[in-house]
Amino acid sequence: MPISLTHLKMQLKVEKVVFHSLDLSLYQVSAVVGGQELLVTDDDGKPLRDHSLHGLQKHFKAVRAESHVLRQQSAYDEMVGHNHSAADNTMEIPIAINPMV
Repeated sequence: MPISLTHLKMQLKVEKVVFHSLDLSLYQVSAVVGGQELLVTDDDGKPLRDHSLHGLQKHFKAVRAESHVLRQQSAYDEMVGHNHSAADNTMEIPIAINPMV
């Protein structure tokens, strides 16, 4: 279920903002609100994406979130022929919103 950035900024409590590293330089965002992870979209309903993590962070200065993380799922298992369900290799790194944005 998606949530627009405009509506996300109006939320009193956002548990976590997750910046997903999708590709070499492509990022997408989701947010955990009320225990549910929601895809963040623009006002037209398109997923909020950017080729720069720094550029994407600019949009979240006004969001009152308890934490911000960078999430990446490695393709290593797939590259070496392991079953995709063998183990969860998701990495989440806590990050801070850059004060220079």
